[in-house]
Amino acid sequence: MSEALGPLMFAVVFLLIFCGYPVAFSLGGVALVFAVLGTEAGAFGWSYVLAFPERAFGIAANPVLLAVPYFIFMGTMLERSRLAEDLLRTIGLVFGPARGGLALAVVFVGALLAAATGVVGASVVAMGLISLPVMQRYGYRPELATGIICAAGTLGQIIPPSVVLVVLADQLGESVGDLFLGALIPGLLLASLYAIWVTLIAWLRPADAPAIPADERAQAAAQGLWREVWRVMVPPLLLILVVLGSIFAGIATPTEAGALGALGATALAAVNRRLDRRTLGEATGATLRITSMVVFLLVGSTAFTLVFRGLSGDVWIEEHLTALPGGRTGLLVVANVLVFGLGFFIDFFEIAFIILPLLAPAARALGIEGEMMIWFGVMLAMNMQTSFLTPPFGFSLFYLRGVAPKEIPTLTIYRGVVPFIGIQIIGLLLVIAFPGLVTWLVPPRA
Repeated sequence: MSEALGPLMFAVVFLLIFCGYPVAFSLGGVALVFAVLGTEAGAFGWSYVLAFPERAFGIAANPVLLAVPYFIFMGTMLERSRLAEDLLRTIGLVFGPARGGLALAVVFVGALLAAATGVVGASVVAMGLISLPVMQRYGYRPELATGIICAAGTLGQIIPPSVVLVVLADQLGESVGDLFLGALIPGLLLASLYAIWVTLIAWLRPADAPAIPADERAQAAAQGLWREVWRVMVPPLLLILVVLGSIFAGIATPTEAGALGALGATALAAVNRRLDRRTLGEATGATLRITSMVVFLLVGSTAFTLVFRGLSGDVWIEEHLTALPGGRTGLLVVANVLVFGLGFFIDFFEIAFIILPLLAPAARALGIEGEMMIWFGVMLAMNMQTSFLTPPFGFSLFYLRGVAPKEIPTLTIYRGVVPFIGIQIIGLLLVIAFPGLVTWLVPPRA
C-alpha cells in the first residue's frame, strides 16, 4: 500500500494544478492529506512530519533567497519611476534610421532592462506601453511588433541578475554567482538571435518593419539626441556594472549586490526627480506581491517534498529517470520535453519548485556534477523561458494583452510569438550541443 502512495501523490498534485487550483495550496494541501495517509500506512511516523516547521524556518533564514525581493524592487523601481520609459524612447530614435530599427531597439533595451531588473513583467509592460504604439504609428506588422516585445521581455529570465536564476541556484544547491556567469553568454546569444531574425525580416519584407521618417530623425538630432542618449543610458549601465561586477568579482554576495541595486535604482529615481510617495508605494507593493507568491510556493513545495520523500517517491522518480534508454541523453530529452510541455500550463516558478528537486538527484546520479550542473541549470532556465511565450498561459502574452490596444486581437499576439518560440528552441539546442557556452566563464571546480 505505502509503495503506491508516492506515485499517487505525484499524480494527484498535477491533477489539481491542471484543474486550476493555486499551485502553492495544491502542493501544501496534498502534502497534508498524504502525510496522514503515510502515517496510517506505516511509511513514517508523526515525528518525521514535525520536521516541516524547521524546514519552513530554514526558508525564511536562507540568505540566498533574500536576494529575490531586492532584485524585484530594483526592477519595479526602474519601471515605476519611468526610467525604463526614457531608455526605450531614446534608444528607439537611435536605431530608427534603419529598417527594423525600432524592433532592434526593443531587443537592445530588452537586454538592458533584463540586466537592470531581472523582472520579466516590468520589461514587457514598459515596452508594450511605449514601443507598441510607436511601431503601430510607423506601420510595423502587428505580429512582428507584438512578438518582439514579448520575446525581448523574457530576456529578464535568462540574463543576470535574473530572479529565476536565484531560485534555480537555491534548488540546485549551487552558487548564484556561478549560475549568473553561466547564463551570461546564452542570454546574449538569445538576444543576438532575436536581432538577426528582425534584421532578416526587415530585409526580406521591408513593409513589415519600416524606418522612422528622415524629417523626424533630423528633428530629434537637432534637439540634442546624443546628449540625451548619454544622460539616459550611462546611469543604468553603471548600475548594471556595479551589481553584476560586484558579484562576478566576488566582492559582494548576490544578496548584498541586490540590496545595492535596490538602493541604486532608488537613487536614480531621486536624481531624476521621479521619486515620490506614489512611486515608492507602487514599487514596494509590487515587490511584496511577487515575493509573497514565491515564498508561498516555496513553503508548499517544501511540504510536498518532505512527504514525497517520506513515501520514497523521490527514489521512485530517480530510478525511472536513471533507467531511461540512453542514460544521460535520455534524461536530457525527457527533462526538456517535460519542462517544455509544462510551460504551456504553469509558470516558471512552479516548474522550478516542483520538477527541479526531482530532476537534480537523477542528473547527479548520471554524473552531471560541478560545472556541468551549472550547465544543466542554465539549460533548464532557457527551457523554462519559453513558458513565458507558449500559449495559452504564457505570462508575457498576458502582460502584453493587458496593455495592448483593443484593435490588436489576442490571436495576433499568439501568432507573433511563434517564430520567437522557434528561436528560443534553437538557442536551447545550441546550449545543449555546446556546453562550453555556459561553462566557459564559470570558474573550474577543485
